[in-house]
Amino acid sequence: MQYISKKEYEEYVASTHEKRMKWFKEARLGMFIHYGLYSILGTGEWSQANENYTVKEYEELARSFCPEENACEEWCQTAKAMGAKYVVLTTRHHEGFSLWDSKVNPYNSMNYCGRDIVREFVDACRKYDLRIGLYSSLMDWHHPDSWRCANDPEARTRFCKYIEDLNVELLSNYGKIDILWYDVSCPITSAEGWDSINRNYKLRQLQPDIIINNRSMLSEDFGTPEGYISREGNRHFESCLTLTNLAWGYVDYEQAKEFMVTPKQILRNLHMCTCKGGNMLLNVSPCPDGSIDPYTKKTMEKVGEWLKVYGQATYGDKYPTASVYSATSLTAVSADSDLKTFYMWNWVWPKNGTMRFGGFIDAPKKISYLATGEPVDFKVDGHRIILYNLPENPPDKICGVTVLKMEFDAPPKHIYRSYYPQLHNGHDFSEGKNIW
Repeated sequence: MQYISKKEYEEYVASTHEKRMKWFKEARLGMFIHYGLYSILGTGEWSQANENYTVKEYEELARSFCPEENACEEWCQTAKAMGAKYVVLTTRHHEGFSLWDSKVNPYNSMNYCGRDIVREFVDACRKYDLRIGLYSSLMDWHHPDSWRCANDPEARTRFCKYIEDLNVELLSNYGKIDILWYDVSCPITSAEGWDSINRNYKLRQLQPDIIINNRSMLSEDFGTPEGYISREGNRHFESCLTLTNLAWGYVDYEQAKEFMVTPKQILRNLHMCTCKGGNMLLNVSPCPDGSIDPYTKKTMEKVGEWLKVYGQATYGDKYPTASVYSATSLTAVSADSDLKTFYMWNWVWPKNGTMRFGGFIDAPKKISYLATGEPVDFKVDGHRIILYNLPENPPDKICGVTVLKMEFDAPPKHIYRSYYPQLHNGHDFSEGKNIW
């Protein structure tokens, strides 16, 4: 029985949305941890379904599930070294195995290895000053009502109650939780079918400051594009991305490392999220024993080393510049929310000692290297800013991604490709409709 209307619920969520989301919008970078029984198999997090394991066959994996004692500590150490501000853990993936001492679901880590992994995780997050996100799948291959609930009303009632009770445990027993991260709302196809309004309203009473993603068939606080970077309207988003595009769960890292993105590619994705006004949630897949492979750790540490120097270009209140300002084909822009300070991320350094930023009409008062504060020579010529006397090689020696800081007295006027008027999607750039 629904006891709060959708309209009432949406108004309730909206009334505190900006306050609850403030830290999240400024965090920009989080780490996703996919860990469960599937990690033992090493063939990805969908192994039970993709490889047609029977439930009884798959249950046998739980007998050998025993992560190292310091696994959660290592996860959080790695997240901190990467420059992440929060971590999201798969507390119960589609396989239905709970990584906590659950009284609702006996198929859990406490009953098989005597460990409450969620407890260890939240303790480690707090030790390293990381915000805490708990992932909770709606789909469950282990629970018999998970299949029946689509067409059997009684099974639906039982299963929705099961999902609610699991999440009540997660949000009641571990202190303050920052993110509830739902996944895969199958096989029910509506928020009403999942009773998401009532459940989420109840869960928000337990954790008034929590933010919730959009995967329980409700818009909630933020969108979660998976495997790509996209902003929908004015809605905040978090793109969840993998390191290899092979799987979210563990696969043999000696073979998978050939597919792994480089630190420079990670930074390009992070920039694209930042300049579109969103976050990046980068997935890490611990080994069967819970450890993080050395290749992944090295990659994460390199990203963190760069962010220690250039974090100002990413963290904090940033304006979604992607649809307003451009730079060059090899340099892209992020900007502080007041649009007076711009950060030009360069991917390929020019060899001729000059760089042009087309479209900018107003002159900046200063351009400098973000890492050192050293000024850069420049001039304004028409609708462009021309940098000159640049060094032959990129100044950044960490990842080869140099950031230039460009400061203005007021938001600069900008006309994209203003020397070459052209009609695109009904917009003529020469009209200057995107001038500030």
